[in-house]
Amino acid sequence: MKKQVVVIHGGDAFDTYEKYIENLRAEEIDFDDLFQKGWKKTLADRLGDGFQVIAPQMPNKANAKYLEWKIWFDKITPFVTDGVILVGHSLGGMFLARYLAENTFARKIRAVMIVASPHTKQLGESLADFVIPRDLSRFEKQSGDIFLYYSSDDPLVINAFEHMKSYQKSLPKAHIRTFTDRGHFSQEEFPEIVEDIKKLK
Repeated sequence: MKKQVVVIHGGDAFDTYEKYIENLRAEEIDFDDLFQKGWKKTLADRLGDGFQVIAPQMPNKANAKYLEWKIWFDKITPFVTDGVILVGHSLGGMFLARYLAENTFARKIRAVMIVASPHTKQLGESLADFVIPRDLSRFEKQSGDIFLYYSSDDPLVINAFEHMKSYQKSLPKAHIRTFTDRGHFSQEEFPEIVEDIKKLK
């Protein structure tokens, strides 16, 4: 049986609809960003035939709401098998942290991998209702191995290592992977996460 890897992408969250509209108007488009690329697209190829990568499109990632993502994720979990590896990038990592802190997952989790995920709200930033609860003990108990991936030059998660340390306080057994040149992990290849996944028994 193939090992399953479920990847939850990032997104933006706003306290109000007005702030969302304001951000839409202010957002500048980078033409290169209109092409789908990145390590999440190549992960299945890099892992090989022994893995099944599921990458659901979560509802309205431009103005994400935790409840909407939870409803959708709950619809995906019946298709998940024991030994699943959960990967959350950016807001997707916050979603997994909150979801697993507040809910008992229906299957046995082999590992959870949090990539460039905010932990607490930064000045001038909204995380809306994705705020992580203080108590992450349920998350830790049911998540198998936990990995945290952060880069010091992340332009979106400012002071990225401080966010990492905040997770680490609640998840002291987490495996830490730090970088200085990965930004917000938007690169096309992510060999370290591929290697970590393949090493899991």
